[in-house]
Amino acid sequence: MQAKTKKSVAARLRRIEGQIGGLLRMVDDDRYCVDILHQAYAVRAAVLKVEEEILRDHVSHCVSDAFASGNLLEQRQKVDELVETFGRLRR
Repeated sequence: MQAKTKKSVAARLRRIEGQIGGLLRMVDDDRYCVDILHQAYAVRAAVLKVEEEILRDHVSHCVSDAFASGNLLEQRQKVDELVETFGRLRR
């Protein structure tokens, strides 16, 4: 992972960690269910952004480097890896 992406992802994850703590406090404080759900949706959206950022970094560097290398086996492995990853994300 590129240093810039790593820093950005770490910051996002720290914010998500804070959101999760907030969710736990909401549950402990018996807050209104719909309010808790709204916060849970916000956490899910934030996690999806983290996934997107990591995937973008992976494609723009790891996959791109494999194709630039001209190594057909490495290219095939990266394509297979992406297909498998997208399959898992859809579940």
